[in-house]
Amino acid sequence: MPEADPAHAPMRGADGGRSRADKAALRAIVREGRRRPESAEAVERRTARAVAASAGHHTVAVYASIGDEPDTWGLIDALDAAGCTLLLPVLGRRPDGTPRREPDWAHYAGRHHLRLGYAGVPEPSTEPLGADGLGDATLIWCAALAATPAGDRLGTGGGWYDRALLHARADAVVGVLLRDSEVMDALPVESFDRPVGLIVTEARTIRTPYLAE
Repeated sequence: MPEADPAHAPMRGADGGRSRADKAALRAIVREGRRRPESAEAVERRTARAVAASAGHHTVAVYASIGDEPDTWGLIDALDAAGCTLLLPVLGRRPDGTPRREPDWAHYAGRHHLRLGYAGVPEPSTEPLGADGLGDATLIWCAALAATPAGDRLGTGGGWYDRALLHARADAVVGVLLRDSEVMDALPVESFDRPVGLIVTEARTIRTPYLAE
């Protein structure tokens, strides 16, 4: 696939069908860009900014990164060492073996208390809290492929966080970790897409208009 500039990727569609097509095209572009590894220095700079942005929050929800996702393990380790209560998504199966489709969370109790969940994503082996467990978090780091300074977010395509954030407290800060090239001027957006208040990259921390809401 030819190298593309995400800043000039397809923008907001005229209708839902167009928006979905634009999102799919943009996701392909971003994922192609993520095939180029980040430097250790870039990861460390973003982690340091995320740790600083998490100051003052005692219960934080954060995803366990895998593959080419912006690394969250340095953030998880730092917040755990600082005594924060951490909530991680539970993506695997219910105890009865049926697929878990609704959002769920569990307390992080250290790396030795993780298991592989859906798609190989590590998840806590502690007791699941249900979707409402997210209501304890005052800061939520959610997965994303891109975002705008206005607060629009492009998710990974499954809608998991859009559903999960319905259970967040009204004053919770929602943030994303991205490569700086994934901060774009505009994104295709649909009515159910949830905005973010905080964007952290290796180069900057952006507070969007939604941070004050």
